[in-house]
Amino acid sequence: MAVKSITVKVPGKLMIAGEFAVLEPYQDLAVMAVNRFVYATVSEADSHQLTLSDFSLHKVPWSWRETDIHIESDDSRLSFVKDALRVTYRYLEEQGLPVRPMHVSTRSELDDASGVKYGLGSSAAIVTSIVAGVLRFQAPELAEKDTIFRLSALSHVITQGNGSGADIAASTYGGLLQFSSFQADWLLEAYREADSISEVVAKDWKYYKTNPITLPANVYFCVGWTGSAASTKDLVNQVSLLKVNNATAYQTFLQDSKQAVTQFLTGAENNASCQLFEGIKANRKALNQVGKAADTNIETPDLAVLCRLAEDLGGAGKPSGAGGGDCGIAFMPSKEAAEQLADAWEKAGIKALTLSPFIGGEIVIEEKETS
Repeated sequence: MAVKSITVKVPGKLMIAGEFAVLEPYQDLAVMAVNRFVYATVSEADSHQLTLSDFSLHKVPWSWRETDIHIESDDSRLSFVKDALRVTYRYLEEQGLPVRPMHVSTRSELDDASGVKYGLGSSAAIVTSIVAGVLRFQAPELAEKDTIFRLSALSHVITQGNGSGADIAASTYGGLLQFSSFQADWLLEAYREADSISEVVAKDWKYYKTNPITLPANVYFCVGWTGSAASTKDLVNQVSLLKVNNATAYQTFLQDSKQAVTQFLTGAENNASCQLFEGIKANRKALNQVGKAADTNIETPDLAVLCRLAEDLGGAGKPSGAGGGDCGIAFMPSKEAAEQLADAWEKAGIKALTLSPFIGGEIVIEEKETS
């Protein structure tokens, strides 16, 4: 029986350890899905329509012609959506599946109601929600997590031209993940050389790896917002220039980051909270040093306060993601220490966010079948 409409939700993400280094082959990153979501509803319609409520775009007509998506809007914010639809549609066509007209509608709760961006990975989550929703509506038998991840990662990299894909992995699989990037350059080259999307999906993504991790039960996760948004792209470009301008400092950073992330992952695996804390502190130090070498401010004064307050209460904190603002994270040794930290942050002008790990990843929350 065909599905009349389906709604999926996918979580946002926070980078935990291994930022910047993850852009290099075989470098591990820890990334966590958090309990703020993007929702996508795909439903039967007389013609293809697109609603992105966060962009105030409602029932925009679109069509599929000769392996390309044509959207009747020149809004540049639609580029991620267009590539997600194009890649998914080409994949469905290659599988020999008929495609029904549909209304694709998304809404996000990743940012603050006031419009403040927290850096939770909105473009990646929107892409993942659209790929998952369309697959589950058009061909539920193909909607496996690995397929959703690979189609979403490919479309995101086609649009953006770079990125590790860790945010896509968090949105797809959920929980805390050990992640090694597929390498955007490798994926784009595989895409250019392949005869089909299906070929890229079936390929051995030789650099890519993801494994679920479990936090020790006595470790509490905290997130603080410093009140200023950061440009990930600019910060990544600054650090990337080090490869050319100061290769020694860059290689030292990669080694330090690898050691720190390994310490964090081993601490989680062995239920050793002290080791986990030391891994976070070591990664903070590595990020600080590479920031100085690249003459860019990864750890802002506010993020430094956020981290110091966590350490004063027996935990460990660091910037999350590219730094330069946005969120900082902390791991604390008890619920009491986590509550004390939230109070200390608020007094210092840092907003404690009510975010926690989300285990499920991409899930269907509503499904209606045609009668």
